[in-house]
Amino acid sequence: MTTQELLNQKKANEDEENSAVTAYKRNNLHIESKIKLVEALYEGILTFNRNTAKAIQEGDVEAKIQWLNRTGDIFAELISALDKKAEGTISEYLEGLYSHQIQVLFEVNRNDDLEKLESVTNVVRGLLDAWREETGINSAETKEQEAE
Repeated sequence: MTTQELLNQKKANEDEENSAVTAYKRNNLHIESKIKLVEALYEGILTFNRNTAKAIQEGDVEAKIQWLNRTGDIFAELISALDKKAEGTISEYLEGLYSHQIQVLFEVNRNDDLEKLESVTNVVRGLLDAWREETGINSAETKEQEAE
């Protein structure tokens, strides 16, 4: 494969991976509830972590940093969205948990540490499962995962 073909293939892969993000941005105003928004943010982290792992395995530093930054941005958004007055100690707990995950992402970036990345993924999977259980939602992604 020529360099141009590789670049075109990489661009096509990135476009495909970004399609979920693009759809989210396009439909952002149509999200009817915070429940769905939180679910979408957690799912975004899981997607971005898969992309980060792939970038680390391929030695693609630029992509790794891009995906880690996006994941960190989601955690920052989750922190800023916490309603500390209404939720009390649960908000404080989540703020600490999200902040810790951001710190772990710095370690992932510094050391290309796939185990630490997997620990963040596991935390978010647990949060997503708990969120779905608490809210009674079950997304298409969950149904697909259950079918596998």
